[in-house]
Amino acid sequence: MQITEKQKYQLKKLIKKLEKHKGRHTELVSVYIPKDYDIIKIINHLDQEKGTATNIKSTATRKNVIDSLEKMTQHLRLYKRTPENGLAVFSGNVAKREGQQDFEVWSIEPPLPLKTRIYRCDKEFVLDLLRDMLEIKEVYGLVIVDRRDANVAYLKGKTIIPMVKTHSEVPGKTKAGGQSAARFERLREGAKKDHFKKVAEYMKSQFLGNKNLKGIIVGGPGPTKYDFIDSGYITTEVKNKIIAIKDLSYTGDFGLQELVEKSQDVLAKEEIIAEKKIVGKFLELLSTKPGMASYGIDEVMKNLKLGAVNTLLLSEKLDDKKMEEFENEAKLVGTSVKIISTETREGVQLKDIGMVAAILRYEVNGS
Repeated sequence: MQITEKQKYQLKKLIKKLEKHKGRHTELVSVYIPKDYDIIKIINHLDQEKGTATNIKSTATRKNVIDSLEKMTQHLRLYKRTPENGLAVFSGNVAKREGQQDFEVWSIEPPLPLKTRIYRCDKEFVLDLLRDMLEIKEVYGLVIVDRRDANVAYLKGKTIIPMVKTHSEVPGKTKAGGQSAARFERLREGAKKDHFKKVAEYMKSQFLGNKNLKGIIVGGPGPTKYDFIDSGYITTEVKNKIIAIKDLSYTGDFGLQELVEKSQDVLAKEEIIAEKKIVGKFLELLSTKPGMASYGIDEVMKNLKLGAVNTLLLSEKLDDKKMEEFENEAKLVGTSVKIISTETREGVQLKDIGMVAAILRYEVNGS
């Protein structure tokens, strides 16, 4: 199960906000309620903790803990049942000056199911479970091979992580005839076999045993990739993980990018492809039908208020306040909103042109 870019943005935003708050003593309350757990039991437990907190020696700390627990139970009573993925709730006195009171409560239904129940009072809010949800665990293996070069990499989320780059001294073809040609061909075959063995060994060391590996995609120019796969040097366990073979024009870093782009059929459910497609569509319209696309904060907001925006693209690097303004305006006019990361070339392009772009419903002059 994956979380969407919007869920990821909202989770990052909450974590960032909660990280700023530090308690003077162990008085910030964090509660994690697993999916399917009875929320009434949690409320009863917190009521018991209020009784226990009366034994805290420090008057200020005692009051802060009891009041935080009270605020939290009041908040939890708003829920008839535990949400589908569980609930994470945080409460505390976040006043900047000692002796003042500013109690706040935050809650979030996480994008992934909670499996652990936690109650803790500490100087900081407990956020590790939420941080873990942001970490992408599933990966694809990427392999590019031709007669002389090979690249082994991972695709993790939207990021290509190069692992190994190797070069072989396989000589080119010769025009010589007779014994020289036969000897040269033997040298070529020997060097090619060594090259294949080396790449197969890299694949084994990088991919075998990686429990998060979803599959391996192999690509390269010409027929060499097929020769490599049929060479017998790839172990059966690794070979069984190959899910696609793609023809490419490039090797190296450009080849890795091309391999991801040409694997859309395999990666169709992955967010990287959806993101590349939507930003790619905007860039194509900007080039071919500029009246159907707009970019820049002021220009897009103007079109949004006109109701002309079909899809709103917001870079994850956009200021939180501006992000909220655009999202609120989009809700009023029924516009679809996509939060775009900067982990792809297309995402970086969006950031570079002003962090805000739009695909329009109809042509607008001056866009």
